[in-house]
Amino acid sequence: MRRLTFLILNFVLATAGFSTAVSADDYPSLRSSSDPQLQSILAATLNRIGLDKAVARDKLAVALVDISDPRHPRLAEVNGDNMMYAASLPKIGILLAAMHEVETGNLRYSNGLRRSLTDMIRVSSNVEATRVMNLVGKRRVNEILALPKFRLYDEAANGGIWVGKEYGKRPAFQRDPLHNISHGATALQVARFYYLLDSGQLLTPRLNAAVKETLSRPAIMHKFVKGLRNRDVTIYRKSGTWHDWHADSAMIETARGKYILVGLVEDRRGSRWLEKIAGALHDAMYPPHIAKR
Repeated sequence: MRRLTFLILNFVLATAGFSTAVSADDYPSLRSSSDPQLQSILAATLNRIGLDKAVARDKLAVALVDISDPRHPRLAEVNGDNMMYAASLPKIGILLAAMHEVETGNLRYSNGLRRSLTDMIRVSSNVEATRVMNLVGKRRVNEILALPKFRLYDEAANGGIWVGKEYGKRPAFQRDPLHNISHGATALQVARFYYLLDSGQLLTPRLNAAVKETLSRPAIMHKFVKGLRNRDVTIYRKSGTWHDWHADSAMIETARGKYILVGLVEDRRGSRWLEKIAGALHDAMYPPHIAKR
């Protein structure tokens, strides 16, 4: 099955060509896409499951984006621009940086690189994350994230995705300039990563397909994945955990629509919080069908 998946992916990459990514002019920015109805659903849900106080204490940040129509995204967020320690979640920044270097010809999308990226994302391998960082160039990763075409780290937006430390015992080599965080993220910038990917704005079509494949079939069954375990969904995801910091991010496809969910927490109960958030928000957006008597 793994061999078949790889052959199919290679066919997609070969037939999609080297055409450029979709122009950002064709899509609105998420910051201009706030939706009062979705904001009300988010606020009411967090209040109902008892997490509104965590939001007020800046211990919880959430971004929710309905992308059922990618040309008309609907955004809701709480503490969306709060920069927080995000553990392994910023490995999506390493993934993007590596694929950008493939796009520019600085790296080859070899079987070895594909395996490293897959292990880095699906099972959150620190060894492979560090390996790929060094292939790209440690400081180069953050340079790519800050490029005008991405702006996934933007000082004018209070930061974003940042990878300033290898995933190991070595000290940080470049903490983010605003908050002194080694592995950081804001919920809104992570949501933008998934939106750019889904709308075709991130990379070329062949590399967008490869990024999405890498994010598929998550192997760690906790947080959002556990919260959605009884729903009929397809999840593309990256999470992170370190001590009291818990993070999760996902693009979730259903028969009734598609959405992005990002959560960042500073609390020892964070894994459970994210599990509850995922299930409760999904059911609020897509209420279970009630069978007729």
